[in-house]
Amino acid sequence: MATTSAPAWAVGPESTFLVLAPQGQSTAKAVSRVAAAGGTVVARYDQIGVLVARTTNPAFQSAVAGAGVDAVASTGGLATALDDDETVAVVDSATVQATGDPTGEPLWGQQWDMTQIDVPQAHKVTTGSPDVVVGVLDSGISSTHPDLVTQIAKDKSASCIGGVVDTTEAAWNPTTSDHGTHVAGTIAAAINGVGVAGVAPGVKVASVKVVNDDGFIYPEAAVCGFIWAAEHGMRVTNNSYFIDPWEFNCRNDARQRPVWTAVQRALRYSQSKGVLNVASAGNSNVDLQHKFVDSGSPNDGSFPVEDRTITGACVDLPAEAPGVLTVSAVGPTKQKSYYSSYGQGVVDVTAPGGDTRFRTGGSPSTITDGVLSTTFNTVTKTNGWGYKQGTSMAGPHAAGVAALALSAHPNLTPGALASFMERTAVSLPCPSGVYNPVPKLVGYEATCSGGNRNGFYGAGEINAYNVVR
Repeated sequence: MATTSAPAWAVGPESTFLVLAPQGQSTAKAVSRVAAAGGTVVARYDQIGVLVARTTNPAFQSAVAGAGVDAVASTGGLATALDDDETVAVVDSATVQATGDPTGEPLWGQQWDMTQIDVPQAHKVTTGSPDVVVGVLDSGISSTHPDLVTQIAKDKSASCIGGVVDTTEAAWNPTTSDHGTHVAGTIAAAINGVGVAGVAPGVKVASVKVVNDDGFIYPEAAVCGFIWAAEHGMRVTNNSYFIDPWEFNCRNDARQRPVWTAVQRALRYSQSKGVLNVASAGNSNVDLQHKFVDSGSPNDGSFPVEDRTITGACVDLPAEAPGVLTVSAVGPTKQKSYYSSYGQGVVDVTAPGGDTRFRTGGSPSTITDGVLSTTFNTVTKTNGWGYKQGTSMAGPHAAGVAALALSAHPNLTPGALASFMERTAVSLPCPSGVYNPVPKLVGYEATCSGGNRNGFYGAGEINAYNVVR
């Protein structure tokens, strides 16, 4: 009698794939096809019909195709480097008696960003509810930082590196980047007489680590992060990154389209679970409404950087995904930061992200015009405080204000919350003509379009007091 056995596949380097079942259908057939094609399912997101599979079969992509599999794509080379902005350490702050007032924090005098969005006035109404948890999808949060140790929801924190959940504390702490620690401090640094104050020090933050030790964000980690936040009661997530080594993910590109689909499914699922996802607009000074050439991608070293013609089918993920609150950056003058990307119909609101170049026209920098927050030295493993700038710093201001809004109005749905943030923002007018605060630098000209709602600032600068009064 003839017998059959599984095919003997060639062996190559281990690769990771996203495998998508048809929308709304079971992943059971896809799981079977992965096994038959010589792969192993390492994460299964039945909620959205997405599997993360690993395999050494170089023919896996063609072998897994068939009934029960809607799309498949290797994520190799589909990572993007986290834009980890410059940090300058601040002298360790002295400890003072906690007053319950953010202006009593030792480094408050250097937090121009907080007074700019009326945080002290908001705190007279509420500092936020501990029932509101903000997911920080980033490089991890230092669980020993004195300004954050009481602020982290450890039971809701996890690493999503590789698309696989790991809830051990070491896994969701930072290893090579303190970006997430800085973001977390802006959202919720405690009023405790030490260091700085966050926008919403009464709420909790959860570390959802999506940035690996090489500083890359792979699609499977982002998908895992959105699902984890949705399943663990987070009301807001902060996303200071873009997914893909190409800044723009093109749905008309066969390799990139499954990434778009998987991320879209994860975002929609999280929104259905009551999560508002906040995303940074990016630091490329790009008009996201009128983008025609991407000349800086891929940025992960997987292929040579190329000039690539892009169309309306190409979007910055997650910033341009439907339902996401997209945030541009302003400096201490409430004008667009020189680096901030923008775009009419793309940017929803703006927030302080710092601008260390406007005072000098481009050079040198004035670091105190950046955003001061919590830091972690990944070499010496010590906590501190320091300045960074970027739309990565603007996003958490908006996430913190959203958390205050939910504390005051807990029944807001994600769509209603986003609309409320926009309605309570302070309108900022377009600068006239060509805008360039840094003429000593090349390539930072920008033109604003629109009226009360415009491409630089969306509906305006977020305001902490307006959402709670």
